[in-house]
Amino acid sequence: MGLRMVTLNLNGIRSAATKGFEAWAEAAGADFMGVQEVRAQEADVAERFKRVAGLEGHFHYAQKKGYSGVGLYTKRAPSAVIAGFGCDEFDPEGRYVELRFDTSARKFSVISAYFPSGSSGEERQAAKFRFLDRFWHHMAALRASGREFILMGDFNIAHQAIDLKNWRGNQKNSGFLPEERAWFSRMVSEELGLVDVYRRLHPEATEDCYTWWSNRGQAWAKNVGWRLDYQVATPEIAHSAHAASIHKTSRFSDHAPLTIDYATSL
Repeated sequence: MGLRMVTLNLNGIRSAATKGFEAWAEAAGADFMGVQEVRAQEADVAERFKRVAGLEGHFHYAQKKGYSGVGLYTKRAPSAVIAGFGCDEFDPEGRYVELRFDTSARKFSVISAYFPSGSSGEERQAAKFRFLDRFWHHMAALRASGREFILMGDFNIAHQAIDLKNWRGNQKNSGFLPEERAWFSRMVSEELGLVDVYRRLHPEATEDCYTWWSNRGQAWAKNVGWRLDYQVATPEIAHSAHAASIHKTSRFSDHAPLTIDYATSL
């Protein structure tokens, strides 16, 4: 049967809904849909967004209203829901929700995560580096436990030069710093052994791969974009992926949805 996985930074779920997000989700036919930057609280979601496109939503909200927050919609009831990854500094920001589908034969998770941006200044960039360090240890622990997983979300990192339009001019900017790119490289090397699924399917894609465009200037019109949204998976799951697409024919956020189809099943 397979699994269709969608990830999308909504830049505010209520804002995205006014621009057609729900209708698009209905047509997308996803089994799982990870959303980031929900920018809402439980009361806001319960009124309208607890279920979208026939999928049940599970969320990790930020304590600060109108900020961050992630969700994960699913067709199937999970065996466990985990909000936060056990980090006192970043869990209050609402950056991680994991659904587990465990049986006696298999441990499998789907995760929606929203990595911090460091673009507002040195203090926030330092926080981003702390997040990357903590998150690395969390992923390593998941791997060490024998768990298979698909991690979806906005990483706020463009890994390689082909992942953004103006790479030469951005080498000293958050999102394309050498230290951030090295972290990503370690993640998809033998050290952690995860797979960047879109890049596996489209190893040479350049302009077609972007998932985010600045609201400044004419970035969208000129396709001056970045690839910031990913699906990263353990090897067996990743190698079952057979199709990936980025939706750009309509817009309900400054990000575009990334859809990947996997031959694996729960």
